[in-house]
Amino acid sequence: MRFPKRQERRRFWEALRAGADRTEAAVAAGSPSGTARRWFQQAGGVLPPHVPETSSGRYLSFSEREEIFAGVERGESIRQIAKALGRAPSTVLRELRPNMEHQLYRSRSRFSKRRGRPWNYRPSWAQERAKRLASRPKTAKLAKNAQLRELVQAKLLKKLSPEQISRQLRKQFPDDAEMQVSHETIYQSIYVQGRGALRRELAICLRTGRALRRPHRKSQERRGRIPNMVNISERPAEVEDRAVPGHWEGDLIKGKYGRSAIGTLVERRTRYLILLHLPRGQTAEEVEKAMIAATKRLPDTLWKSLTWDQGSEMANHAKITVASDLAIYFCDPAKPWQRGSNENTNGLLRQYFPKGTDLSVHSAEHLEFVADEMNQRPRKTLDWLEPREALAKLFSESPS
Repeated sequence: MRFPKRQERRRFWEALRAGADRTEAAVAAGSPSGTARRWFQQAGGVLPPHVPETSSGRYLSFSEREEIFAGVERGESIRQIAKALGRAPSTVLRELRPNMEHQLYRSRSRFSKRRGRPWNYRPSWAQERAKRLASRPKTAKLAKNAQLRELVQAKLLKKLSPEQISRQLRKQFPDDAEMQVSHETIYQSIYVQGRGALRRELAICLRTGRALRRPHRKSQERRGRIPNMVNISERPAEVEDRAVPGHWEGDLIKGKYGRSAIGTLVERRTRYLILLHLPRGQTAEEVEKAMIAATKRLPDTLWKSLTWDQGSEMANHAKITVASDLAIYFCDPAKPWQRGSNENTNGLLRQYFPKGTDLSVHSAEHLEFVADEMNQRPRKTLDWLEPREALAKLFSESPS
């Protein structure tokens, strides 16, 4: 049996924090995918406590600790050091006090004073201490307090969300901190194995019903995977009211294990559908070729803009724009309603392409057949016109 090193696990979590998915993180860590999956399941999908080497909004970085040391050496006050770092004075004080006092206790002979200040603060020692404290095992509050645990479990069974429970407990026990708990603690007590607090089966009481927690990617992390993307906030106002034709929404519907896909394009005004055949995979290059071919099927006047999700399959969006003069905009993360017509159509397409099936078996001819059937469906939003009729009406109304 192979026992992974601590460094591998650390690299795995660091890759996840950087925006990689689980498979990419396993490759970055040099670990088998099965091992990485076990780490993820053991953690319940919650990233473990971490003190980064670089600066973050919450933790001091090593470089910041070096700046603190330099400020102390220069004889600056706590407020002067904090101002230079852009941190609160209390943050600097909390950093200096325990580290200096602890070293003073361990080695009084090395203690000296200049300008009335102790000079034995060491950034490297403080960084290691911060890492050690961040990763120490902690007993969960709900594991220690049986009364609080039973109360939280009862509220979960009543379908209250962790945030509602947390707020309710504050009102119920305003003067008793031991009977208050944050919503994040409740989530971790359900999801993280080994916390010994709430029963895992209580996850079904949550609105998501998930047994594992999905990690959230920050928008800037997702955005880093697509160079030079233009956000939907910069999309022209004329797109919103659907009065002007030629604005499209697109996405991929994926097959079993995400290994196959079909591209979907929906024109916002007419709901006209075009399906992209991707027999050789969903790479950026394959999607680029399929998109450019699709733009040749209708007049150029009907290709003004495209709104797509922030998937890596659109990494070559700039090449598509150059080849077709199609402006491409990207939705905000986790906001599928920003391309609502496409999302609704994708749901209807599952009648033809069920989830959990291999989509690569469908030929280009079959995709044409499905798109034609969809374009012949009367739509309530079109006053019961068919999308193909709405498109034909556009052509008849356009000046010759």
